[in-house]
Order: sequence, then C-alpha cells, then structure tokens
Amino acid sequence: MYVESILAGKGTEVATVEPTATVQDALAVLRDRSVGALVVSHDGRAIDGILSERDIVRRLADQGEATLGMAVAEVMTSTVTTCAPKDTIEQLMWVMTERRIRHLPVMDGSGGLSGIVSIGDVVKSRLGHLESENQALHDYITHGR
Repeated sequence: MYVESILAGKGTEVATVEPTATVQDALAVLRDRSVGALVVSHDGRAIDGILSERDIVRRLADQGEATLGMAVAEVMTSTVTTCAPKDTIEQLMWVMTERRIRHLPVMDGSGGLSGIVSIGDVVKSRLGHLESENQALHDYITHGR
C-alpha cells in the first residue's frame, strides 16, 4: 500500500496558510477545516514550514496570548519532513513514530506540494488493508477459495 492510494481516496487538497498570517488567523483555518496542521506556504505549492496545534500550544505556554498576534512564520516548524506518492504505508508509520509527527506533506516529482497525509489517514488505510486480508483468509478457510 502506497501514499498515492491514500491520496486517491481522500483527495489532494491541502489546508495552507501564508507565513505572514497571524496565529489567530491560522487557528480559524484549523477550526474551519477541522484539521490539526497547516502547511505554511507563500504560494500554495512550495513548503515554507508546517504549523501544528502542538506548535501553537507550546508557544502559548511560553508567551501567552501575545502568541495570537504573532506571524505564523514565528511559530511554525521550519524543518518539514515530507513523503512521496510512492512511499509505503509502513515507511510512513515508521517515520511518524520515530519523529513523533502526525502530518506528512506529500511532494510530487517536481518538488511541489501534492497532498498531505495524517496519522489518522495512515491508521485508516492500514486497518482497511488488514480487514481485506482477514476477509480473504476467512473466505479461503470457509469456502476453500
């Protein structure tokens, strides 16, 4: 199972925010889109960073409500781990676990943003695959085919 199969099911739309937007604006996008992270991009294709709920909470704990008026670029994670459409689900599970991250932007062959995969997407895909395998084994055992 590959990243491209997850994107085929969920779509390639990515919630983004500009680096100059305020954290308050980013929070509204997180709420309105029901997502846990935004790709920070000045053009919607290149990745400048990623802003997660975790990034915001950490900054709020350190600097309080002043965080809300800060530019996203001041709060985002600027080193972004990405993946490719041909990466396997197993590779994603390992990277997400080892790096303790929940969102991986997907980059196309020309270095542009082509989707995003969350830990929830990975778990859903893996469970679906295991369910199919289980059903196939059940059918084989009970029907001999």
